[in-house]
Amino acid sequence: MSGLFITIEGPDGAGKTSVLEELYPRLQLEAKRDIVKTREPGGVKIAEKIRRIILDPKNSEMDERTEALLYAAARRQHLIQVILPALNEGKIVICDRFVDSSLAYQGAGRRIGIPEIARINEFATEGTEPDFTLYLDVDSDTGLRRIQEHRAHQLDRLDAEGLEFHQRVRHAYLKLAEENPVRIHKVDARMGLQDVVETSFSAIVEAYPSYFKTM
Repeated sequence: MSGLFITIEGPDGAGKTSVLEELYPRLQLEAKRDIVKTREPGGVKIAEKIRRIILDPKNSEMDERTEALLYAAARRQHLIQVILPALNEGKIVICDRFVDSSLAYQGAGRRIGIPEIARINEFATEGTEPDFTLYLDVDSDTGLRRIQEHRAHQLDRLDAEGLEFHQRVRHAYLKLAEENPVRIHKVDARMGLQDVVETSFSAIVEAYPSYFKTM
């Protein structure tokens, strides 16, 4: 693959979607290659349908391992329809969530175990990994407060989990960042949106200067 695969990760309330919406047009202006913006779970028709099943708060009886398998299935479909074709064409792909999310949410949050979730996703992705990951870090109290302020009327199954669940997720992310210091770049998401966007933009451009005009 000749493209560049970037992911954005973070616990609920870190502002990933808002950051990506601001970051994407900036990267477009400076990139020497086409950029594909996408998300998980979702990004393609089949994966979006799986997303609705996973996140529907009415599906409260869903088993933890069923949830993990559905995420992996959605990821596989998205990978073969969007990510791999774009990378093979030399494009830059920037994706809201990837395997790290499953490791943190299902592996740690649901207590299934990170090795078990890693094996499921190894099968689904055939070893595909991001080249670079922005991890937007926010403490669980702040993250949950933001969720209540901005999404109180549309909480999904994961948003509605309690503080202890979200703390386990964050701690798993921090451990992943510690174990993968070259790939994962941590950004303090407690900052204002524009500061987070600027820090994220600089991190990407500095890590891969040959892909951008500014360097």
